[in-house]
Amino acid sequence: HSIAQEVVGLFCMILLTLTALVANIVVMVIILKRPLFRKFIFVCHLCVVNLLSAIFLMPLGIISSSSCFNWVIYSIAECKAVIFLNICFISASILTISIISVERYYYIVHPLRYEVKMTIRLVVAGVIFIWVKSVLITVLALVAWPHGNGATSASRCTVYWSPGAHKKLFLILFSITCFILPTIIILAVYSSIYRVARTASLQQAPVPPQAVAARHRCDSIASQVTILAARILMLPRLIPDRLLGSNKAILTLVLIVGQFLCCWLPFFAFHLHSSVTVGTVGGGHGEMVVTWIAYSSFAINPFFYGLLNRQIREELARLRRSCLNRPLAQELCLSISEASVQENFLQFLQRATCTLETHTSCISPSPRNRLDQSTTGFPVPGQVPE
Repeated sequence: HSIAQEVVGLFCMILLTLTALVANIVVMVIILKRPLFRKFIFVCHLCVVNLLSAIFLMPLGIISSSSCFNWVIYSIAECKAVIFLNICFISASILTISIISVERYYYIVHPLRYEVKMTIRLVVAGVIFIWVKSVLITVLALVAWPHGNGATSASRCTVYWSPGAHKKLFLILFSITCFILPTIIILAVYSSIYRVARTASLQQAPVPPQAVAARHRCDSIASQVTILAARILMLPRLIPDRLLGSNKAILTLVLIVGQFLCCWLPFFAFHLHSSVTVGTVGGGHGEMVVTWIAYSSFAINPFFYGLLNRQIREELARLRRSCLNRPLAQELCLSISEASVQENFLQFLQRATCTLETHTSCISPSPRNRLDQSTTGFPVPGQVPE
């Protein structure tokens, strides 16, 4: 039973590492391949952090977590390097996710301000801020660590290797700056996006063109009855589509926030509880479990922040079509060249998927009609029509 557990655990860790490598490379190639995807620059940076974690951090985590590598011994310098990579990449990943959430907020609620202020200089400043803060937090963790020529087992090379009050103070500071504050920002930002989505979904249904034409033709009682009947007949078709789009938007927001909390809440709750509880010794099986739950974020992030976006999915379909030499109609529901380049996140939430039921409606003979249909849903306050 123990051998079976080891094999299953080792297989899951290797699978997560390979998934993180492939998914992040694919999203990075798609974003860097097209200059029009400049608005995904922070998503590309998140993929870079995840890729570095998959290359350096996750293999070291496999060595530390599996009993197959109990023979591996780290020197003090090597163990410090492992802790440095661990804390630095975790901090950079969470801070990047926080900046992505703020960027999406401005892209939806203040689109004009976003277009003016989102410059290359601001992007570079944001990336520098992420790495400077991550390195500073990591340096604080290594200030009071032991020195000398000692050695330790790979399984014991964790943040709990350094005993004393400094370890508890660092874990509290690390949890506040890298989880609690980013979580507050993410919840506040996506709550604002949810309110915008809900307001847009509750707007009054559009008046049918037949009713508008009839209103101009005649104002008699019979004509008004005809207009009212036309509105009533149109509502059963309009309301389900509007509610379906709203539910997609809300579900996507819940999944993004829920994925972040599911991956990182156990990790920081474990370390925070271990730091404030008297007599609690960290490490062991519990730390290994919460650590790999957190590492799973490196493999999940490219799907939630990259491949979930319609434009990136369409570009991926183009690449797959070019590799397999398949017709374009078999790969895409809507060509990226016909879609709006500046599609806002709220409209993406409404049209995140193309189900089998709506597949025939997505493929219409007129590209202009497709653009008109895609841009009439969920008007955003302050958004200038394209």
